[in-house]
Amino acid sequence: MTSVSPGTEIAESALLGGRVRLRQPVSGYRAGMDAALLAAAVNAKPGDRVFEAGCGAGAVLTQVAARRQEILLTGLERDPAAAALARENAALNGFEGRMTVVTGDVAEGFRPLDLKPFDWAVSNPPFFDDAGALRAPAPGKRGAWMADDGLAAWSSLLLKATRENGKILMIHRADRLADILSTLGEKAGSFTILPIQPFADQPAKRVLVQAVRTGRAPLKLLPALTLHDRTGAKHTPEAEAILRGEAALAL
Repeated sequence: MTSVSPGTEIAESALLGGRVRLRQPVSGYRAGMDAALLAAAVNAKPGDRVFEAGCGAGAVLTQVAARRQEILLTGLERDPAAAALARENAALNGFEGRMTVVTGDVAEGFRPLDLKPFDWAVSNPPFFDDAGALRAPAPGKRGAWMADDGLAAWSSLLLKATRENGKILMIHRADRLADILSTLGEKAGSFTILPIQPFADQPAKRVLVQAVRTGRAPLKLLPALTLHDRTGAKHTPEAEAILRGEAALAL
C-alpha cells in the first residue's frame, strides 16, 4: 500500500529498462527491488488472471503486464489516491484494457470485492505489525510499512482470492518466514522458497514464497539470489537482468 497525500509531488520513473513508465511520489514509499522481484516471479500463462493485494501505484502490476502480454490483472488498494495513480499508470503504459484497480481494505476480506477467485494472488505486504515497535521514516511510508491487521489478514485474503490449485506469491522479510508458512499453510502447500541475500556472505533479508492452494508437494528451498557483489557494480549480473526485464524468476 502507498499513501499519497493531497499535493504530493509525483515523478516518473523508468522500469524494466524503459519498457514501463511509473508515476509515483517523490517522497515517502517508492517501489524498488522488492516490486521488481515479485513481478519477475509471476510466471503466469496466457489467459491467467492475476490479483495483487496492496498494489500501491501499480509498480508490480505494470511490470507483470509488460512481462506477460496475454493476462488480466486486478489490484486492490486501500488509499484512493494511490489507486487513482495506479489507474493512471495503467493508462500511461497502454494496459488499461488488461489492468483493473479496485479500492478496498485487506481487513475486509475478499468477499466484498465480488470477484471470482484468481489463478494467481500476489503481494508485498507491509513488513511490520506493531506500530509501537517502529517509527516509519516518513508519514507517506506508513501504509507500506505497517500492517494494521497483521500478516494473517494478508495471508487470509490471498488464500481466499486464489482458486484451487492456483498460486500464491509473497515477498517479505526473511525473519517472517515461519509466520508466512504458518498462515498460508492453513489452506496451501507445495511451498517454494527463494532466499534473497544482499551479498553472498550475508544472511538473506528477503524471501520470495510461492504456495499452491490445496497443494501437497514437499517444500522446496532454492539456492539464494544474491543482489550485490564486491566488484563495485550496483547489482550482480543476475539481479541486473531481472531489473531490466531480461530475466525472470522461475519458482
